[in-house]
Amino acid sequence: MPYYIGDVIKEERRLIARTPEKFRESGVDVRIDTRVEEVDGNAGEVRLADGTRLPYDILVFGTGTASLMPGIPGEDREGVFTLKKFTDALRIKAWLREVPCRKAIIVGAGFIGMEMSETIRNLGIETQVFHRGTLPANRWDPEFSRVVLDELRRNQVDFVTEAEMKAIEVGKDHRLRLITNHGEAEADMILMAVGVRPEVTLAKQMGLPLGKTGAIRVNFSQMTPQEGVYAVGDCCESFHRVSGCWVNIPLGDIANKQGRVAGRNIGGGAMIFPGIVGAQSFKVFDLEVAATGLDERAAAESGFHPVSVLSWGNAIAGSMPGNTKLGLKLIADRATGKLLGAQAVGKAGAVSRINTLSAALWAGLTLDDVGYLDLAYAPPFGGSWDLIHIAAQVLKRQL
Repeated sequence: MPYYIGDVIKEERRLIARTPEKFRESGVDVRIDTRVEEVDGNAGEVRLADGTRLPYDILVFGTGTASLMPGIPGEDREGVFTLKKFTDALRIKAWLREVPCRKAIIVGAGFIGMEMSETIRNLGIETQVFHRGTLPANRWDPEFSRVVLDELRRNQVDFVTEAEMKAIEVGKDHRLRLITNHGEAEADMILMAVGVRPEVTLAKQMGLPLGKTGAIRVNFSQMTPQEGVYAVGDCCESFHRVSGCWVNIPLGDIANKQGRVAGRNIGGGAMIFPGIVGAQSFKVFDLEVAATGLDERAAAESGFHPVSVLSWGNAIAGSMPGNTKLGLKLIADRATGKLLGAQAVGKAGAVSRINTLSAALWAGLTLDDVGYLDLAYAPPFGGSWDLIHIAAQVLKRQL
């Protein structure tokens, strides 16, 4: 959606996988702009906002997430946005088109905050990010987060740290004024990107059990503990193949796969969702940022004894023109040498390395395995000893 807002993707239809009309051609009764107010599990029916009651044999929850808000006065003012669904993107794009916007404020420095900082800055709008922490992208090692911060500042994005939001008021020189512990800042729009939570209001109402994450509990078939009721996507938990725990990581690719699994099972097939390893990535200006698996804290909480190494090397063969630096961090279990996680940052090659290491995590490989992986070698793409090999062998020597 940030790429649509920034006109990288120019046609909104390219973001719509299937229109309601296409669904109806396939015999699917799609009701858009329709709100479900209640689910009666005993009666096997849902009640819509207009009072209509619809019976069901099978029920699937795909309620996604709800945007977190700081809970401050004025956060509902015109010009204050969240970005969770496509209609949010349409509203933001319309605002930028119709309202003279010289400055924007983004509250939050996660994936959406970083992608939108690039989008808005590339539209020629002065951009300021307020973050409660000291560094952006806090899933990553602080050394990598500082690289992200440098990239923001290199592109004239003002990054305000340890910010506590107090209120949003009407501005003087701009439409809005944000009051923080650092003082006041004005802007013509404010994007709240402080995170999301699983949307489980209806699930709780009908008594579905929730996991420790606050998301709906499911099994490997995507069925909840209540017979005939399924859940998929951001509102439910997923099995983490590295930690062995059930987690909630709201990502679109996970939701797509879980939806297919549930549909196959509902249709009479037998299919399981095998879990995730937590692979994630984002781009901010010229920087690729990616991670997979566990960081040290999550590894320790999962019962491992983590050890890590952070290495800097070449994205392609060092002798090639256009070579750029690539940072790679590996986390492993001291007792077994099993790979537990990886992080990468660089102008090129970060995501491809993390995808490779995600496959290694999926297969449960050790540092010995990773250190001698057979990878495709050619100077334009990497050295004969890739940074993956080098980092794995360095970390192996620390066990």
